[in-house]
Amino acid sequence: MARPRWLQFLINLGLEFWLPIPLIGLFFWLSTGLLTHQVLSYTYDPTAQIHADSKHQIQFSVSLAVMSIEAVIQRKQKLTEVKVYTADSVLKEMEFEFPVTEFAQVDAAIAQALGLPITAIKRLIRYRIEN
Repeated sequence: MARPRWLQFLINLGLEFWLPIPLIGLFFWLSTGLLTHQVLSYTYDPTAQIHADSKHQIQFSVSLAVMSIEAVIQRKQKLTEVKVYTADSVLKEMEFEFPVTEFAQVDAAIAQALGLPITAIKRLIRYRIEN
């Protein structure tokens, strides 16, 4: 059976290979467009609501070499500001604020926050009292 003239012409030009490529490209373009539309129009309904103004507390424990502790007791405001200086290269200083003004309470609060014994806190702490 003889080939039609137009097919023989395409074979002579080498277009029988190149002609399907735009059709394949068109197929991929349309299918990926449809898939993209499906993904982007998908509605996500979370069961738990996220509150942007909520505050979260992060607990972490690090082995630190505490060099000194400075506590500024502010009697009028009924709080104590504490600065802890460490020998660590990454975390050199930590600041705490406690709603207590008595020495024993300050020592206990710092010991609890740092996870150190009160005897170690008493050796390292310096107090300053402001009215």
